[in-house]
Amino acid sequence: MFKRRTKRSLLGSLSDALYPRGGWKRAFSYVMHRIRRLPDTPETIARGIFAGVFTTFTPFYGLHFFIAIFLAKVMRGNILAALLATFFGNPLTYVPIGIVSLKVGHFLLGSTFDEGSHRSLGGKFLDAGEDLKNNFLAIFTDRVADWENLSRFYHEVFLPYLVGGVIPGIITALIAYYLSVPIIRVYQKRRKGRIKAKLAELRKKASKKADSAGDA
Repeated sequence: MFKRRTKRSLLGSLSDALYPRGGWKRAFSYVMHRIRRLPDTPETIARGIFAGVFTTFTPFYGLHFFIAIFLAKVMRGNILAALLATFFGNPLTYVPIGIVSLKVGHFLLGSTFDEGSHRSLGGKFLDAGEDLKNNFLAIFTDRVADWENLSRFYHEVFLPYLVGGVIPGIITALIAYYLSVPIIRVYQKRRKGRIKAKLAELRKKASKKADSAGDA
């Protein structure tokens, strides 16, 4: 009943993930619209937004939803707002987020971030995945486990990313928090005003009908 009439191809799904059909501007507007309409206090919603935005600065790709939920619960923020705010991390922002986090992390750890190294950042992710696969197969075969690529990934990417994402993550999340509170508060007041005006109009119409029925 609720399935798509025409099944979307893998290429189409990937295309939508990289660039939504309505564009990223429309997708961002939709997320903000959903956040503003959440039935919670502006501060609680903003704490959820803080949790979601901060999560995008962590290297735990694939686990951002779970981390955002955990942080929102700890901070007593709105969980749905936290999940929606994780869309701050997307194909357009992950590259600058990753570069900033890595540079800050290497600086704090006293190492260097070499953008022109022998292997690209994406390549190091692929190499680490290849090591994980081969080492898992080594458990059941006579292959020899090799941890070189995983070790390089941990020291050159994961650890610096984990350490370096904290500071820019907190700064960006704080900016999102303090921008969200007044915007959500104004929106909620306007929405309450519209609802009150609508209810008053309905009462007025009901009163007129009652008067008309009484006269009859």
